[in-house]
Order: sequence, then C-alpha cells, then structure tokens
Amino acid sequence: MSSIWGKKIKLSIFGESHGPAIGINIDGLPPGIELDLEYIKKEMERRAPGKDILATTRKEADEFEIISGYFNNRTTGTPLCIVIKNTNIHSKDYEKIKNIARPGHADYTGKLKYHGYNDYRGGGHFSGRITAPIVFAGAIAKQILKERKILITSHIQGIGNISEESFLGIELDENIVEKLRNKRFPTINDEKARQMEELILKAKSEMDSVGGVIEVGVINPLAGLGSPFFDSVESRLSQMIFSIPGVKGIEFGAGFDITKMKGSESNDEFYYEGSSVKTHTNNNGGILGGITNGMPIIFRVAMKPTSSIARTQRTINMETKENVEINVVGRHDPTIVVRAVPVLEAATALVILDLLMEEYI
Repeated sequence: MSSIWGKKIKLSIFGESHGPAIGINIDGLPPGIELDLEYIKKEMERRAPGKDILATTRKEADEFEIISGYFNNRTTGTPLCIVIKNTNIHSKDYEKIKNIARPGHADYTGKLKYHGYNDYRGGGHFSGRITAPIVFAGAIAKQILKERKILITSHIQGIGNISEESFLGIELDENIVEKLRNKRFPTINDEKARQMEELILKAKSEMDSVGGVIEVGVINPLAGLGSPFFDSVESRLSQMIFSIPGVKGIEFGAGFDITKMKGSESNDEFYYEGSSVKTHTNNNGGILGGITNGMPIIFRVAMKPTSSIARTQRTINMETKENVEINVVGRHDPTIVVRAVPVLEAATALVILDLLMEEYI
C-alpha cells in the first residue's frame, strides 16, 4: 500500500479507522522549529468529528502524542512521529455487513486488491479518519510557511446547487484567512452559509447526503516554484489532493469556465507594482507553465456526497455472490465537505512546503 509521500518532506501515514490508533511519521523537517502546539490543536479541532448536527456523532478528541523528533520544545531534525488513539469505536456496526459491498465505498475494491485481508471496519485504512494525521503535519507546514508570509486559506464555495462567490473576485489577505479559520461553517457570505446548512440538514432528514465544492487559496506564494512537465505545481497539488478520500475533481483558476473565454479574456496581463510583477486578472490561478508566477494560487475541489447513507441501496454479497440490499447503519456525516476544509488546507501547505524546500532550503 502506498502510504508514503513527498520529496524533501516525506510523510508516512499509518493506522485504521477502528484500530487502536492512527498516526504519521514526518521525515525531513528542519531542526530547531518551535512548534505552536495550541495552533496545531486548533487545526485538529476544525477537522474533528462530533462537534454539531452537521457532522457524525462519533466523538474523537484527536489528541496527539508526539513519540519522537521533538525535544525541549523544538524539532530535532530526526523523524517526527505522532499517534492519535481511537477512543470511540463501534466495530460491531460493521461485523454484520463485512461481506456486503457498501455503495460508494472501497469495500469491493479493497477486498479485491488485498485478497480479503483488509480491515473492513469503518473503511479501515481507506477511511477519512486517516486524514487527521495529515492535518497535524499540515499545521506544522503552515507554521513554517507563515514565517515566509505564505498563507493558506479556504472556504466552502458550494453545497449541492447553492454556491457563493470565488476567491478570484476578492483580494486575499491575512484578515480573510483568520476570519474563515475561526468560522464553524467557513463561507464568505453568511446568508449563503445559512442556505447551505439548511440543505445539509434537509438531506440528513431524508436519510441522504450532499457534496460540495471547496476553494483553496495560497497567498504570497513565491514565484518560480514547480518544474514542468511532471513536477508542475498543478501536478504536485493534484496528486496530493486526490489522495484525500471523497475528492472527485480539481480545477485551477477559472478552471473549466476558461473554455468559455477568448484568449483576450483568459490571458492574465502583467504589470509592475513597484518592483513586483503582478497580473490584472488571475484566470490561470497563479500558475503558468506549471510554475508559480507570484499571484495567489487558487483552485477548487469537488467533494462527493458522503457514501454512507441510511437509505436502502442495491449492492452485492461478496461471499455468496448474490445481489442484495443494504441500509448502512452507524454514525456518519450528512456531508464531508465541512470537515474536509482543514484537510485540504493541510494537504496544500505540505505540497507548497515541499516545493519550497526543493527550491530554497
């Protein structure tokens, strides 16, 4: 199983949703970094389950224990390893359906790939629970990037058929980063947030789920990061983002809408602001030729509706080879979009840090 990522910063994630613990090993962190543990805890809380009616009722504090690579309040330069104990598991919910392929899940493909030896409880290693360690690592990356004035932010741009404005239409700065980070439901427009929440609760009442779009922005990225062809910034970000469970699409800048423009409209015209090079528009999302141009990196991610729903669905029994029906029981999110926000920010921060270290560190 490919659970190792990175070039300068190497991540190795481990654990299963209903195993004793999950965690991550981070190799390549420079020595001497003073970690803001309270900041990291706040980032973990943004992703943690069981906070309100928009999320699963499974309550996990996501408290982490640093095992190695941290001494006297600073990184040592050796691999930093953390574990997060799983404290609230209902494995019996999955025993009755261990041979039933839940629609939208990796039960069938996982059993096929690993010859039936995979941990099926709560999705095992395929579970979104494994993103908690990524948020930990991303929080460290955010701290390092902030020292270079590189900031990561995101908002829920859409839930179902309800959407709000894009980052492309506003000026991104530190104020909007803090404003969105401290919101329970991070949108630019509070009225749109209310409408989106209503749609989520409606789907929940109907024993269903909804998906949505998260837009991510990288503020003050250094120009010159990325290498064509196969290490373009888009390639590196996409590879990491598609590793997050539930992601089904990504588009940069104006994305697919750029196909509706003429070249005279889509081209981002340059200008000098003092000695800095900027563009009047940002339809290419801060990336040209796979290399950052210094403008904000902006991209949107499509998250699918939560696969576990209580409605009756058609599927198969993988042991008896019969067609059957299933009602998925247990504790599930009516949407995974809200809790995916800090995960995508963390994943983005890790990619930008890896690219930065290749170039400058």
